[in-house]
Amino acid sequence: MEDKYATVSLDPKSISVIPTPVTSRRLRKSPRRLLAMSAAAVIVVLFVASHCCRGTQLHHHLGAFGIAQSTISRPVHGYGHPLRGKAAEELLLSIPSEANAILSSRKYAGQPHMAGTPGDLFTAKSFLSLLQTEFGVDTSSGAEPIYAAGSPESQNATRGISKRNTPSAWIDTYYPVLNAPLDRSLEIVGEDGETIWKAELEEVASDVDPYASKYAEAVPTWHGISKGGVAEGKLVYAHYGRKQDYDALEEAGVDFSGKIVIARYGGNFRGLKVKRAQELGAAAVLIYSDLRDDGTVTVENGYIPYPLGPARNPTSVQRGSVQFLSLYPGDPSTPGYPSYENATRGESPSKPTIPSLPISWANAEVLLEEAKLGDEGRTIRLVNNVDEKVTPIWNTMGVIPGHIKDEVVILGGHRDAWVLGATDPSSGTVSTVEVVRALGALIKKGWQPLRTIVIASWDAEEYGLIGSTEYGEDFEDWINEHVVAYINIDSSTSGSKLRSSASPLLAHLLRDTAEQIPHPTALNRTLWDARLDNGELYGGQVDAEVVDMHEADLLAQDSIGVTPLGSGSDYTLFLQHIGIPSTDGGFKSTLHDPVYHYHSVFDSETWQELYGDPGFHRHIAVAKHLGLQLLRLSGDWILPFNTTHYSYELEVQVERVEAIASNLAPELDFSSLEESVRKMQAASIALDVERTEAEHQLQTAIIHYYHRHYISDRVRKAICKIKKALGKECDATSGRSSRKLVEAIERIQEVNHKLIAFERGFISKDGLKDREWYKHLGVAPGRWLGYGATTLPGLTEALTLDNDIEAAAYEIRRLAEALHSIAGMLQI
Repeated sequence: MEDKYATVSLDPKSISVIPTPVTSRRLRKSPRRLLAMSAAAVIVVLFVASHCCRGTQLHHHLGAFGIAQSTISRPVHGYGHPLRGKAAEELLLSIPSEANAILSSRKYAGQPHMAGTPGDLFTAKSFLSLLQTEFGVDTSSGAEPIYAAGSPESQNATRGISKRNTPSAWIDTYYPVLNAPLDRSLEIVGEDGETIWKAELEEVASDVDPYASKYAEAVPTWHGISKGGVAEGKLVYAHYGRKQDYDALEEAGVDFSGKIVIARYGGNFRGLKVKRAQELGAAAVLIYSDLRDDGTVTVENGYIPYPLGPARNPTSVQRGSVQFLSLYPGDPSTPGYPSYENATRGESPSKPTIPSLPISWANAEVLLEEAKLGDEGRTIRLVNNVDEKVTPIWNTMGVIPGHIKDEVVILGGHRDAWVLGATDPSSGTVSTVEVVRALGALIKKGWQPLRTIVIASWDAEEYGLIGSTEYGEDFEDWINEHVVAYINIDSSTSGSKLRSSASPLLAHLLRDTAEQIPHPTALNRTLWDARLDNGELYGGQVDAEVVDMHEADLLAQDSIGVTPLGSGSDYTLFLQHIGIPSTDGGFKSTLHDPVYHYHSVFDSETWQELYGDPGFHRHIAVAKHLGLQLLRLSGDWILPFNTTHYSYELEVQVERVEAIASNLAPELDFSSLEESVRKMQAASIALDVERTEAEHQLQTAIIHYYHRHYISDRVRKAICKIKKALGKECDATSGRSSRKLVEAIERIQEVNHKLIAFERGFISKDGLKDREWYKHLGVAPGRWLGYGATTLPGLTEALTLDNDIEAAAYEIRRLAEALHSIAGMLQI
């Protein structure tokens, strides 16, 4: 809880609530000390913030919950009850430990834990035990709190959060349809059908990496959610398999019917490479990792392949889901509703109808030579048989009740990995473990958050965000009613560059908290400065197109240095389906870092400790960053949402679309949209002034309340002693109410209600064209990108993808209406 006033920056395009010194001489001495002296003063504020109504006397609220009025006169020293503000931040930042993080990483990444497997269940139970221990959950019953999704126990575990006064933890079991690999093969065959060449599909490891060597064949190389079957055809090389790549080949006269497409990873989500090939009549798809995408860290530049060096192991294979993520995430057999064990199963159009396989560079090198021959080349035979069945998965959940129980902040990340997943996702899990340990230390010092905190360890993210999506479809009404923000962590470290993504509402929060944390490996720099880091492994040969793609990624950043959220991780459900402002981030690999073997067996503990994050300093920096975000979102009187920054970013986004339209549809009228943006900006600036004044009023009311009651209680007690000495009855408690304090709290509440409603104002009941599950009019995964974000997606894609002027005009109208409504809601 901050006990500083705030003011508003004068630059409207970078406006934020910025802490400044308090001007009152009386408060300037030590406002934090004055607040810390009275535990009851803070308890009063927290309680009334949750339950007060205009005109109700304060002592009635206290009495109803058994809080004695006399406690107002009890000063608290040091880490007393409650621990808040800077003291809480300092304790939280002191707990995360590199040594403990390494041990946790060896535990979670020490064996395969693909979704739905025994290794996955082991990690779910391990995380549950951590939550129970650190949060002080009562486990005296001895029964494991593992509940079937849809059961009364599971429903009560989440829906009862707002009624709970003590920490809790449990596991929800969902039952999606997943596939697992059976027999697979890839061959070049002659005219007589005889095998001429057969690919070695599995990765080849050595004892230099004992983890990879032990588990090289534990999880076969295949695509999750892929179609089972056999395909034969001639090869067509489709570059990155982006829509523009397919379009260029079509324009060149290439016929995809019955062909097997070979494309390189990168540029878009792998499932969309399959989707476009399927639409064009291809028989199957092969996707490989191209050495050109490794930047300067290649054999060509003198670097030795892993495990002896930092370059790519040529047998590494990127597993992964090929679900059409930009259409619909989650269990394809239960589109739009939760996957209970007895759920009615259907089919989503997000599931491929042609088979695919991921392959290594070692295999692709052979096939690319064949692809050069076109129709003159030999036939390729692909076999991808899969076992598709209902499979249990396990979401592990933990709760720390706040004083305000109907406002919830969630920190979530997935736990399942394609194989060992030392980076994806175990680095994120490890950072979360350190946050949980820090929260446990705070709890032991008497700390309780203002708002309730939920920690979520999602399962089956790798198959298509299944654990978080099924949970969200199960509890959509509860999330919409209670959750105010979602913090996501996937991989916390795979390289040297800090990448921060968020709703524009939370961009300043990401920056401000990162600036409080030291750089993990460099003196006199902050964590925020790490967004400029770029690795240290350079060389003369680098692919120009790859460099251009990386530079284009930087252009997507906003004025703060934060990128919009596309998809590919568990924030998708919260932000783009329900409208919960979200963040995501971590250290990412650059073109000059040791090659990160994404979704390969070489994403191992050995690689992580030698090349990914030696010493685990980045793991800890991310843990501290997550912890500070969580403390701010769960503890600030006024939620740290910056609507003004968002409204000025919208102006930039509208200008960008207008520039596109000037070439494609100059007749489009954007005036209504421009007017709505201006109204939103004006209303937001007024709200910034209101929030500053409201916080000032509350701080003043608390201090006046404390001093009035502290002094008057002493006087009453002295009078009572005299009366009792004279044989008269006396009650030393106060029946005094504080109208000013109640009014200040209600004013704060009103500001928070407007801030919470802001992101939800972008949610359209009808959703986006041809993918109605995505409902956010401000941002979505690009229809043909998947990972990458498209801002103002309905309008942008009506122009750039559909060339539909009428649809674009419709999108302008409904976006203008949404922004106009948000502006009206913000008004004081």
